[in-house]
Amino acid sequence: MRLSALAVLAVLAVLALLCAGTVPARERSGELPAASPEIRYVGRTETTGGSVSFDWSGTYFECRFTGGSLAVRVSDTKRNYYNLTLDGHDAGIVTTFGTDSLVVLAEGLGEGEHTLRMHKRTEGEQGRTTLHAFRLARNGRLLPAPPSPGRHIEFIGNSLTCGYGTEGRSKDEPFEPETENCDKAFGCIVARYFGADYTLIAHSGRGAARNYGDRNTVSENTMADRLDNTFDESPLPAWNFTASPYRPDIIVINLGSNDFSTEPHPSREEFAAAYTRILHTLRDAYGDTPPILCVAPRVGEPAFTFIRDICRAAVVRNLHFTAVLPGYCNDGSDLGSSAHPNYTGQRKLAMLLIPYVSTLTGWEAEAKPIE
Repeated sequence: MRLSALAVLAVLAVLALLCAGTVPARERSGELPAASPEIRYVGRTETTGGSVSFDWSGTYFECRFTGGSLAVRVSDTKRNYYNLTLDGHDAGIVTTFGTDSLVVLAEGLGEGEHTLRMHKRTEGEQGRTTLHAFRLARNGRLLPAPPSPGRHIEFIGNSLTCGYGTEGRSKDEPFEPETENCDKAFGCIVARYFGADYTLIAHSGRGAARNYGDRNTVSENTMADRLDNTFDESPLPAWNFTASPYRPDIIVINLGSNDFSTEPHPSREEFAAAYTRILHTLRDAYGDTPPILCVAPRVGEPAFTFIRDICRAAVVRNLHFTAVLPGYCNDGSDLGSSAHPNYTGQRKLAMLLIPYVSTLTGWEAEAKPIE
């Protein structure tokens, strides 16, 4: 029996569809889901289908790939800024906003292997980012995820941890999200010095018991309330500490500035109750093994005495105390936007904490640049 030309074309079309069904969809589309195992995420994230969402400051991912380019399909509830590092070198800043936008992360590269890191500069208040899929060059592919360094530090804090205004030109310059860069804040500097992964559970203006500028001595939605959130800006879903992909080797808490920088101050009892709740949350989540380093901020009294006494009382095990005293940085060249420490001031703060982290973890304090 002879088939007409139209019948032959129809048969070929059906065969093509059947063959296509044996090829993974991600290869047919030229995209790989953001949740692909080849992507290593560090921080609190939520996976829905193939998409990955997050909003905490400092959340980042790393990947290895071949081919001349890499792009990501992304949505954002507001506008966020990200640092890019390509093959170990600064590759600039990208902005995420809108719905289902394609953001080019690298292009014009050689065909060999490349490593990329995308790091969230801005905090949760600036919006939630959702990565949907990665798009590679025609002949490119993702390689196995970069290995974990085997060290992890978790920082609990406020605007100092978020890098609020670190790239501002003077203390009189008003804050803009573009000047926020947690990569130049003390937490990331300390982690980088030790070659450690890190998570930043931090939000500007938040305290342990009282948030900045509150007319009450005890606030709602403080860091004590946000500590077990998957997303900074939402109480649900709660972060699953048991299933968490990371366990910190040490936890550094730098809170108290917002509690006491304006009046009315929380009482000793109010502050101790909130701070102790934070400590118990961390111990319930991580057990007694990781040391907790409590840092009294440079606002001085009564924060210094209150935090010192909590540590002396050993309300949880393996608790340690240090303080940032007034005068560690100057009020001119060490300050950025809205009188917050710039990179120079943040480096000085990191220098104060590195010896304590070294002593408590046993990690060597090497003679090398702190940057």
